[in-house]
Amino acid sequence: MLSIIATMSDLPASIHSISQVRAIEASAIEQLDIPAYTLMTCAGEAALSALRAQWPAAKRLLVVCGYGNNAGDGYVLARLAAAAKLQVEVVALCRPEQLSGSAAQAWSDFEAHGGVAKSWHASLLQNADIVIDAILGTGLSRELDVVTRSIVQFINDASCPVFSLDVPTGLDADSGHIMGKAVRAHSTITFVGLKQGFYLADGPDHVGNILFADLGIPVAVAARVGAVAMRLDGNNVRLALPRRSRTAHKGRHGHVLIVGGGLGMPGAVRLCGEASLRAGAGLVTVATRPEHVGALLAGRPELMGRGVMSADDLAPMLAAASVIAIGPGLGKDAWARDLFAAVLATDRPLIVDADALNLLAQQPCRRSNWVLTPHPGEAARLLHTSTAAVQASRMEAAQELQRQYQGVVVLKGAGTLIVAEAQLPAVCDRGNPGMAVPGMGDVLTGIIAGIAAQQEVFNDGLLLAARAGVYVHAVAGDLAARRGERGLLASDLFEYLPGCVNP
Repeated sequence: MLSIIATMSDLPASIHSISQVRAIEASAIEQLDIPAYTLMTCAGEAALSALRAQWPAAKRLLVVCGYGNNAGDGYVLARLAAAAKLQVEVVALCRPEQLSGSAAQAWSDFEAHGGVAKSWHASLLQNADIVIDAILGTGLSRELDVVTRSIVQFINDASCPVFSLDVPTGLDADSGHIMGKAVRAHSTITFVGLKQGFYLADGPDHVGNILFADLGIPVAVAARVGAVAMRLDGNNVRLALPRRSRTAHKGRHGHVLIVGGGLGMPGAVRLCGEASLRAGAGLVTVATRPEHVGALLAGRPELMGRGVMSADDLAPMLAAASVIAIGPGLGKDAWARDLFAAVLATDRPLIVDADALNLLAQQPCRRSNWVLTPHPGEAARLLHTSTAAVQASRMEAAQELQRQYQGVVVLKGAGTLIVAEAQLPAVCDRGNPGMAVPGMGDVLTGIIAGIAAQQEVFNDGLLLAARAGVYVHAVAGDLAARRGERGLLASDLFEYLPGCVNP
């Protein structure tokens, strides 16, 4: 039975809850007549194959087996690794007679092939090239006990890499919350379906590099069960930005109007404007304070800069725009409020960011044809809650924002979420900590606006633009960070954006 191992670049698009993963497994067992132990054996085989591919020089394995089927996966891996002439030490945290079902069979086969399990002792870590975490999988329902927490801490402090099977021990695979203490894996190979907790709350800090094995279960089985979210990939860019006609001209690729850049804040609209151009917008006009226009055009002459002092100055630009982005560097003074009100009065599609979101929080309204792009602090103001509350329940916060304000919501952060009514939420698993710098959100706003301007039909165009824009922004950030994350600038992404929007 084959188990296809997918790496970061080709993970499946669907993300599942634990109940959905169990339903997929149950369907495979009951409807396809695949024995449960066959799935477990396949998991152990896939894990060993992935381990040897990622760490080919590793010869000494320490497999820490805990409870339930996760322990069973560990015993299968240990048996197969020993047969492959690797040096394997196994720790049993649970007495074998307490195991049942497939896990008990895995222990029996391990023992029958000469396997011996030891009691836990931290000194075992000193001799290991790799530690395999097979302590607890998806069955975690309460915080770890004191003994397991201690073991997890020793594993995290070890000098060798940690490879988790299915789910890092201590991580809630649905919520992404830490249950007292959690393993920080260098890599996690997960089975049957990607777990939503990998992308929420503390999940991204604990799963490491995600690998996936389908255990030979057909994709159609998982499709019948459904998913809770989708993972963004390059297909989102291809959907939003098809190949251009040979007779294309700039007038056919939309006109973005960017409104912002209050006193002392010309950089935000400059970044946003160039990002729109780099994303392929045909024309980009920046409406800003008159004193900023000279510097704006000197830095990027391809932009059109217009000085505005009031909503009356803005009116002809609003009429000419395909898409309007408002917020970068806008401020919250009378000038900003005047322009914000004028933009809201139009029927044009909007991308709303930064100070425009803060103004919206003061005077909430609903609109179907806009994209809101809050970071957690702005989301908290829009929801009249705390940033901590937003971060603790990011999916719920994004969905509540969409319910209250309509349109498309992009909740930024590690695992950016894109939510729209009656659509599967999307999660971005690209990007890096180096992108947590000033101006990065302005670049994202410009990219989304630039892609949206190229949409001929706006029914789903804003959602397509938001998904594609978030993905493009994150991938460009990863390319820019190849020189190192620390010291990354928002403008460093410009070098990579054309390649990202021309897949």
